Amino acid sequence: MGSLEGEDIIFLLEDREICKALLEKARERGDSARSVGDLIVEVGLHFFGAPYKAGTLEQKGPERLVVNLRAFDCVTFVENVIALAGMIRAGKTAFGDYAAALERIRYRGGRRDGYPSRLHYFTDWLRDNGRKGVVREITRELGGTPFWKAFHELTDHREEHPPLRAAAAFRRMRIVEAACSRRTLHCVPKADLPGIEKRIENGDIIAVATDADGIDVSHTGIAVRGRGRLHLLHASSGAGRVVLSDITLHRYLQARRARTGIIVGRVIAMDS
Repeated sequence: MGSLEGEDIIFLLEDREICKALLEKARERGDSARSVGDLIVEVGLHFFGAPYKAGTLEQKGPERLVVNLRAFDCVTFVENVIALAGMIRAGKTAFGDYAAALERIRYRGGRRDGYPSRLHYFTDWLRDNGRKGVVREITRELGGTPFWKAFHELTDHREEHPPLRAAAAFRRMRIVEAACSRRTLHCVPKADLPGIEKRIENGDIIAVATDADGIDVSHTGIAVRGRGRLHLLHASSGAGRVVLSDITLHRYLQARRARTGIIVGRVIAMDS
């Protein structure tokens, strides 16, 4: 565990070294001139084979910024890749700048203020990062169809999330879920993917919509083009590591009925 400039942050020295090595090598190569999408893919592939680990953000005590570049779940993989690509575009190499960029992406309005301020639902994550000028959701532009969802997964399983045992945090989370439930969301149904696939770019953020009750998205990753088709670069619980799927994104969606389609975000600003 480490601390940084008095901030409430959890990391290991190994995380700092991974960050430093990646950013300094990118600066030496002049990677700041590369396109945003290509940088997203390059950084994602840097972590190819890294272990999958669920629950890395869940810690005892007050909500603290967790930096873990050694193991990822699907969302922390996407968050870290975006933050690091932003550092490269900005020509920055300081660990403190990276941590600030990660916090901005992970929390509502870019401000960590307890467990409910973390962007737990991915459509909420996309919306908030759109407001911050980080990621623009383009699902509707791609011809996505509207849908609505009642959000209650977190508060339904309050006992599995110790911070929600506090009445105030539980009430705040219920308010967040109610706000999410009122929104009109958009999804490209999996049957429609072949018709719009060419409009999805290298490095776009892909969220897999689900028909599961109480939640919007079951998985997320990064779009990678290969031989004219889309594949998913992601932290996979099934594979137990970060992988680039051998099968196309379309086949990945077809593999399970619960995967109803995709929600797509495009990274639009890379400063921290």
